[in-house]
Amino acid sequence: MLAILRQTDEWEVIVIGGGATGLGTAVEAASRGYKTLLLEKYDFSKGASSRSTKLIHGGVRYLAQGNLQLVREALHERAVLRRNAPHLVKDLSFVVPGYAWWSQLYYGAGLKLYDLLSGRSSLGASRFLNAQDTLERIPTLNRQGLRGSIVYHDGQFDDARLAITLMRTLVALGGVALNYAPAIDLVKTAGKVTGVQAQDAETGETFDLKGKIVINATGIFVDAVRRLDDPVAPDMLSLSQGVHVVVDERFLPGGNAILIPKTDDGRVLFALPWHGKTLLGTTDTPVDQPEYEPRPLKQEIDFILETAAQYLSPAPDRSDVRSVFVGQRPLVKTKDMRSTATLSREHTIRISDSGLLTITGGKWTTYRKMGEDAIDQAVQQGKLPQRASVTQTLRLHGWTESPMAAPLDVYGSDASRVQQLPGADNLLHSRLPYSEAEVRWAARYEMARTVEDVLSRRTRSLLLDAAASMEAAPRVAAILAEEFGRGEIWQQEQVAAYRSLAIGYLLKHPEV
Repeated sequence: MLAILRQTDEWEVIVIGGGATGLGTAVEAASRGYKTLLLEKYDFSKGASSRSTKLIHGGVRYLAQGNLQLVREALHERAVLRRNAPHLVKDLSFVVPGYAWWSQLYYGAGLKLYDLLSGRSSLGASRFLNAQDTLERIPTLNRQGLRGSIVYHDGQFDDARLAITLMRTLVALGGVALNYAPAIDLVKTAGKVTGVQAQDAETGETFDLKGKIVINATGIFVDAVRRLDDPVAPDMLSLSQGVHVVVDERFLPGGNAILIPKTDDGRVLFALPWHGKTLLGTTDTPVDQPEYEPRPLKQEIDFILETAAQYLSPAPDRSDVRSVFVGQRPLVKTKDMRSTATLSREHTIRISDSGLLTITGGKWTTYRKMGEDAIDQAVQQGKLPQRASVTQTLRLHGWTESPMAAPLDVYGSDASRVQQLPGADNLLHSRLPYSEAEVRWAARYEMARTVEDVLSRRTRSLLLDAAASMEAAPRVAAILAEEFGRGEIWQQEQVAAYRSLAIGYLLKHPEV
């Protein structure tokens, strides 16, 4: 990638940001045949794009806000992604338990509307269950006062693995993607943005890169990039953070999810099966500053566990928590700002006087549409020649309709090649499902550069069991050192850095 960068005089599209929006935009551009470069400051999906609720969904709660257009668009995109990446997007049944006489009628009507908006892309019709059938699906559900439930269907995925898949897709289309390559400044000619100055974070080498259009797709950090263009640019975003708690599968056996449609902070709460664990979340807490490693507040953890305890028996407590992860949401400000729980997840595009195109907002489900809209805007601005979008039918890297069993399913058609690498039969840790071969694959084919890249995003070890991932770190460092020709000191530094990060995913301290 760096060699191509040095040999290229000018790009048609330069995308800053390697999360869902940036990757989607870059794939959109490259698939139309534009010469495309993506720059990521740290690692692909390092920020909020690897810390989502792991759902590809229309957004049931947006029905209550009356935002039918957003729901319809998201349901369409759910169908597109399920078709284009069947190895990454799975169907999941959600149970909405009813404890009040009116709840099944009220929520049932909303979910029938959800079915209707799904149209031919429906994953299955919602239906009512009595209490006995509900408990057969969710045996740990609180039985006291349970009247029944409604079951509906949505999609589930692995967010960081989709990000890596998009990076591989971009490269296969002839694009260039670089992690650990921050854009440190914008280049201007006669007051117009004509490129970026980038840096290789590992060596310090700098590059002056020309681009016909520069797209700011940095998620929660878009305002910082906008101020490289205009130091007095006002904030676009109102940030909130969502906390997710990971506990063992025994709290939610059976493979079905639970949706609690209304919690005390106005959000929905999910209990989801994911990679052999149970994921509980999420909160919606306003925050002032964007952070790559946001930390949970004690009241957020308490809120999730207390809410879960109302519906699960037995209920998890703090000692059962295997990991806690936090993602910050880039919510676009509105003039009459209310709570962040009610701000729209629709995306926004802004073009500055100098021609910098910023796209933000949205969610993983609509990443492809966001990319399409961004490139359409660049075309309308006269920056790019007109070419039709093809991403609605673009199969993503590894596409297969018959993936291997988990955890190799996320590799799609690459899974058999992963198994052929040394260490395929050696688990990294007895409490983790990943093998040593996956570390080698990540280093050779997925641009993993650090122990964190492997344990947090190429595998999901950090999110599934933070303590186990810390114990696996030395072995991962040793394999990477072998792959990269690194020494003992590098390994020690990598392990120390990873453990310093991973301890923040544990409930070690009474204040968290």
